[in-house]
Amino acid sequence: MEYEVIHTDDVPLTDLSEVDEVPPDLRIRAIDELLPTETVQLKLWYFDPGEEIQYHAHAEQEEIYFVLEGEFSLKLGRSGEEEYVEADPGTFWIAKPEIGHGHRNVGDEQGVVLAIGAPAVEDPGLDPHGLEDEV
Repeated sequence: MEYEVIHTDDVPLTDLSEVDEVPPDLRIRAIDELLPTETVQLKLWYFDPGEEIQYHAHAEQEEIYFVLEGEFSLKLGRSGEEEYVEADPGTFWIAKPEIGHGHRNVGDEQGVVLAIGAPAVEDPGLDPHGLEDEV
């Protein structure tokens, strides 16, 4: 099919705490599993207050994030050059390959972040502190 239309409510909410090999223990909606994407990954991440995706990097994947709900503290940048930035609904940020990034819900309400990653490859998180010698 040349197009596909889905509603967020039609995408199952997955509790990653029930999947041992996939940290962190957050909840996601894997939009890309219902839409036939070939070159991008598309996820909605749900954060309770205090929950986070720890500072990490990817070898190949570039990621764009968008805050839909909540207040977040972002940790962004190369190891040793990290900066902290506050983000609320309407905020976008990008993480290029090999650039460290992480974010934590610092608000009192649930936070929701849209994550778009390309290319759509298995690209597990890397320790950004070990990349400084390779750059």
